Amino acid sequence: MDAVLWIVLGVLLAVAEIFTTTLFLIMFAAGAFAAAGAAALGAPVAVQALVFAVVSALCVAVVRPVIRRHARPSVESGGQSFGVEALEGATALVLEPVDAERGLVKIDGELWSARAYDATRSYAAGERVQVIKVRGAIALVWQDDISTPGGLPEAKR
Repeated sequence: MDAVLWIVLGVLLAVAEIFTTTLFLIMFAAGAFAAAGAAALGAPVAVQALVFAVVSALCVAVVRPVIRRHARPSVESGGQSFGVEALEGATALVLEPVDAERGLVKIDGELWSARAYDATRSYAAGERVQVIKVRGAIALVWQDDISTPGGLPEAKR
C-alpha cells in the first residue's frame, strides 16, 4: 500500500512539473518513485522517507545543474544555434504584407506568421526582411540590412 502512495505522489509531482517547467519538482518525483521501490521491497516507512530525501537531494544537487547547463541557449554557451534560435538573423521573403498585426514570410522554405519588429513599419509582398526574434510561432522581422539602408534596430546592433 505504501508503494502505491509513493507512486501517486511521484505522478502528481511529475504532472505539476509539466505546468512549472522549472526542472525542480521532477527531481522530487524521482525521489518518490525510488521510495516506491523501497516500499515494494518491504522497507519500513522511515527508510522509505530516507530514500525519498536522499534521491531527491542527489537529483537536485547533481542532475539538475547538468540539465540546466545543457538547456542554456547556444548564445550563452557558445555553441551553434539550432531550432528556433537558428532562425534569428535569417533572411525571409515576405509573401503577404507584414505589419504589427499580421503577415506571412518564407524562411528557408518554411512559411511563418510574421509581425513587424517595429510596430510603425510595414513590409510589402516580395520584400526581403531579416528575422530579429521568434516568439512562439511568430517571426518578428525588420528590414533586411543588406538590401535596405539603415541596418538593424538598435537592440540588435
